[in-house]
Amino acid sequence: MSYRLVIFDFDGTLADSFAFFVAVFNQVADKHAFRRIHPQELDHLRKQGPREIMAHIGMPRWKLPLVARTFMGLMKRHRSSILLFEDIARTLIHLEERGVILAVVSSNSRENVTQVLGSSCRHIRSLECGVSIFGKASRLRRVMRKFGVAREEVIYIGDQPTDGEAAAAAGIAFGAVAWGYGTYEAFHNLQSHEWFADVSELRRLAGSDAQA
Repeated sequence: MSYRLVIFDFDGTLADSFAFFVAVFNQVADKHAFRRIHPQELDHLRKQGPREIMAHIGMPRWKLPLVARTFMGLMKRHRSSILLFEDIARTLIHLEERGVILAVVSSNSRENVTQVLGSSCRHIRSLECGVSIFGKASRLRRVMRKFGVAREEVIYIGDQPTDGEAAAAAGIAFGAVAWGYGTYEAFHNLQSHEWFADVSELRRLAGSDAQA
């Protein structure tokens, strides 16, 4: 199926920032007094959603805004090392050329998002940034209203189960990506979603001729 409006998550979906988050995680854990993680835990944690991960590390939900600000500040200092996933830039061009409206809804800061996107930012017609990972549904609806697009013509593309939950709450389709933070197993509780095993598969969002 083709979509008129494709909304992307940022970290783990467009930007390859997982290695950065792993590298600074224990620094942030020490600052905000929750449990460190060990390298051998990563495979298991990537099969979990954010709620399960927060429970595992003993981080209460009220700390989430503080932790998010710390991560964003560290990313600002290190963002030159964070790149878009291979072929994302060409894929955004492909979708835009076929008339798809592109937007981003992200918990990261607008400054970090625009700087990492670089020249690809010109293809994004709406940016909703600084959103709680549990509060994206309202921003998805805001983007839909901005462009006057019907729900059945919109899809949100993300890499964590909470992205799928936000899409469901907004009444739109969801596409999960294989190259982000969450593994295939992390999405098993979602009632319905598309699966994208490779960045090139995103081209099918523009319709049946997307691989041409």
